[in-house]
Amino acid sequence: MNRRIQSRIWLRRVLIGAAALVLCWWICPRPSLFPPSISFSPTMLDRDEHIIHLALTSDAKYRLKTPLAEISPNLVTATLAMEDRHFHSHPGVNPVSLLRGAWGLVSGTRQGGGSTITMQYARLRFGLQTRSVTGKLVQIARALQLERHYSKDEILEAYLNLAPYGGNVEGAGAASVLWCGKAAKDLSLREAVALAVLPQSPTRRRPKISGENQALAAASHRLWQRLGEESGVRVDPLDAGYTLRPEARVPREAPHLARRLFKESADRATVKSLIDLPKQQIIEHALTGYISQRREVGITNACAMLVHAPSRDVLAYVGSAEFLEAGIQGQVDGVMARRSPGSALKPFVYALAMQQGLIHPRTLLRDGRLSFGAYNPENFDREFTGPIPAAEALFRSRNIPAVALAQRLEAPGLYGFLKQAGVTLPRPESHYGLALPLGGAEVSMEELAALYCLLADDGRARPLRLTALSPTAKESQPMLTDAARFLTRDMLRAPSGYESVSDPDITWKTGTSHGFRDAWAAGIRGDYVLVVWIGNFNGKANPAFVARECAAPLLFEVFERLRLPRRQMIAPTSVEEVKLCAVSGQLPTPHCQHCMTGWFIPGVSSIQPCEIHREVLLHEATGLRVARDDGSRALRKEIFEFWQPDLLEMFRQAGLPRREPPPFETTQNVLATTTGSEAPRIVSPRSALVYTLRATDRNRQSIPLRADTAAGVRTVYWFAGKQFIGSSAAVDPLMWKPSPGSWKIQALDDHGRTASCQLRVEMVE
Repeated sequence: MNRRIQSRIWLRRVLIGAAALVLCWWICPRPSLFPPSISFSPTMLDRDEHIIHLALTSDAKYRLKTPLAEISPNLVTATLAMEDRHFHSHPGVNPVSLLRGAWGLVSGTRQGGGSTITMQYARLRFGLQTRSVTGKLVQIARALQLERHYSKDEILEAYLNLAPYGGNVEGAGAASVLWCGKAAKDLSLREAVALAVLPQSPTRRRPKISGENQALAAASHRLWQRLGEESGVRVDPLDAGYTLRPEARVPREAPHLARRLFKESADRATVKSLIDLPKQQIIEHALTGYISQRREVGITNACAMLVHAPSRDVLAYVGSAEFLEAGIQGQVDGVMARRSPGSALKPFVYALAMQQGLIHPRTLLRDGRLSFGAYNPENFDREFTGPIPAAEALFRSRNIPAVALAQRLEAPGLYGFLKQAGVTLPRPESHYGLALPLGGAEVSMEELAALYCLLADDGRARPLRLTALSPTAKESQPMLTDAARFLTRDMLRAPSGYESVSDPDITWKTGTSHGFRDAWAAGIRGDYVLVVWIGNFNGKANPAFVARECAAPLLFEVFERLRLPRRQMIAPTSVEEVKLCAVSGQLPTPHCQHCMTGWFIPGVSSIQPCEIHREVLLHEATGLRVARDDGSRALRKEIFEFWQPDLLEMFRQAGLPRREPPPFETTQNVLATTTGSEAPRIVSPRSALVYTLRATDRNRQSIPLRADTAAGVRTVYWFAGKQFIGSSAAVDPLMWKPSPGSWKIQALDDHGRTASCQLRVEMVE
């Protein structure tokens, strides 16, 4: 009797509750489909739209938002078969299932669950406790509310995005990636069946990397058998042992780039990068392998970036050798860190100089002791090579020629070029001075890669593209001409027989920062630009950080592993290859005994007939030089090299003395053989400047008087106004201690040619 009364009471409650639920169904407000506080895992895709980086949500879950259209129909079928076979036919609540469940509760017999997918999602969406009658009624009301305002596909999609799949994995999207190693749209039917049974018991059935998993295997086999019976397919008995074997690690590729993009795209849960995953992994393995071999010399960290130059797509982004290694501050993003590039900016000095017609690849440059005011640059090896062809000076990374060229560039010079190319230079040009081409300013790896893309591609300044949504740069005028870029790349190619480079298609440049803190190498192969860096994020110096010895080998090794397609470098129509004097680099005359071929830009390059090799007349008896043949003596002709005195001095300092022509006979009219075009050029003092000197009781400051002179000049005579100051050898300065006032300085060489300049001298105590 008591049981019958209780049954009536429960039935009455159910009917009243049902009536209330129907009323609520009509008047209930529209809730948001997902909980307001819900968040989804930041996700990064590669260029092929594969998930390569999956991060935790703010509540430490792996939850990947996945549209229903991107979930395999196999998983939808298996889930409905497991959880709610009548999902598409009920209004959110299945009355038959509810009555069966209620009767089981009253009768104390197990009749099966009564929850539909909509009810299960209502519990997840609103955080309901459904073990009590009241909780169950609220769950039913919420299910009806959801069905009132959302379609079946929307509810099913929401459920598949929030259902528990074991551990801290929620949603079919994250479960597919972590438990099956693939996107939800690519699941096979058997994998889908195994995933479909997880939400019913996510703790017991959670996939394991190793060991037995009987709970998951048994549950998925039962569902697999049921689906097989319905479709008429025989199930293999051996399938009873099938289980999921997840990967040992969550996809966390390119972690530095992922963290950067997640921060920059905080409004988007998923970002599509342009990373080429195989290339990314090849570079990462190359870096870690190289460091393991060089660790004994203190090389513990490295960064790298690979860019497709025509598109500016970043294909690989390695911010450190090991993201999780605290000892090297591995989570610092070395791609964005600003460091001194050393000599890595020199190619752009030479490119600008060739574009402005100052030099061509075979132009002789001075590599000797030079002063630029108070700045006295030195070469890395603290030695001098004397006069050196521009191509060799660039490839051998000689400092003094690069600084001298940078000083001669037309405005806006290297500083303006870098600013226009997108390099951040926070200080005015005067702060960097002539040290800029030697690494006097800091750049990021991203900026350096963009510069070399400009050199490798079209000469235009365009930012690198990190994602598919990166804006396309506006069309701009090329900053470097085709001719300048071609000649510069050709100059950066290793000469024949250079043992350190096995791939002749690579054009490359290194840079070592002051104090051995950073070692850079940038290379171009075909359409690709690769930049690598070796150093310490704390700035600690290491004598092993010499770029040619550590960064360049890493660059070549990475290129070798990548096996990138080659592209033949074709000379543009704006350059020509001509025969040149092998000594002077100028157009050969009949007196030039050794010739070679070289490139120049017609109408732009400064090129003229060779003036180094000249034929002179010698007296047979004395061996002295004579100005002309008057028929009175026996003479012979001989070819000598005529070098300017400062170049002769550079040869001497470099240990390469040259054979000079003998002096004239004392009776010869030497002045008659000279021309005004070879007059000296005063390089110190500078014309129209005001020199402020400090005077003391014991000493007065001096101004050096120096001039560049023509070949054959040995002595320069100096005058201040009409006053003779003194004389000096053509290669040496004369130190002058002036009085205050305006002065006209004149230089007279021993061939009678003159030059002058005006300056003002002021004295301070």
